[in-house]
Amino acid sequence: MPELPEVETIRIGLARLLPGRQVTGVTHDTVKSFPNAAADVDRFLVGAKVEQVVRRAKVLLIELSSKYSLVIHLKMTGQLVFRGEQNFGAGHPSRSLIGELPDKSTRVTLEFSGGDRLFFNDQRKFGWMKLIPTAEVPNIDFMRRLGPEPLAAEFTSQDFITRLRRRPGSNIKAVLLDQTVIAGVGNIYADESLWGAKIHPSSLVVHVSDNKLATLYKELKYVLELSIAKGGSTDKNYVDSEGKKGSYLAFARVFRREGLACPRCGTTIIKTRVAGRGTHLCPHCQRVAT
Repeated sequence: MPELPEVETIRIGLARLLPGRQVTGVTHDTVKSFPNAAADVDRFLVGAKVEQVVRRAKVLLIELSSKYSLVIHLKMTGQLVFRGEQNFGAGHPSRSLIGELPDKSTRVTLEFSGGDRLFFNDQRKFGWMKLIPTAEVPNIDFMRRLGPEPLAAEFTSQDFITRLRRRPGSNIKAVLLDQTVIAGVGNIYADESLWGAKIHPSSLVVHVSDNKLATLYKELKYVLELSIAKGGSTDKNYVDSEGKKGSYLAFARVFRREGLACPRCGTTIIKTRVAGRGTHLCPHCQRVAT
């Protein structure tokens, strides 16, 4: 599933490509992916202009001049790929890893004035694109439950520690993955930040010192910001808004490096299971806190 850096990378691309464009049409292949009433689509989507593209946690919001927003959750295999002269230039679709579109995974196609198109591809059909009044977006159940953004300027180290301390009996990786505690963090960046802070993912929060948690806060911000700078982490399905791979995994210290030497101490990195997820760690650098 795309995590915060991947969704932010897509947002950055779409924020460059979409604002000011007018939606002239929309097609979709399944109501599950595009659960919107035809009357609402005709009234609030077709003919509206894109005002801005924003992100909350792992969710993208395309805000429209009609005072409605397209709320988009990519889930596990979702992609948003823009095709137009501005980002490819005439006759150069080969810059994208994605072939001709639409293809068999295309669920929704947005058409814009000038002939440009935005394709929502989703092989497993778990993602969705919902048209919702912009003022109502913060009141959506899952939006109301989300924790703070880890990269927000106002989210301090003390805020981070306080929120984790509310779950003293949980292992620290499970808490990092809990979107109600902190928004947007997934498996890759939980493993990477825990390695950076020398914290074993199975350690209970109650046994981790404030100093260690402060280091974890810095490491989490570091890996998230680095991944955004590298265009995210492409493992299987993720591509950016132009269909290109992200390169963060080439810089990962522990994730997907099982069997290789820890870049800090040389011990062989192992893969185990913590919080129901495949987990990468160094057994020497990361000891279970007691």
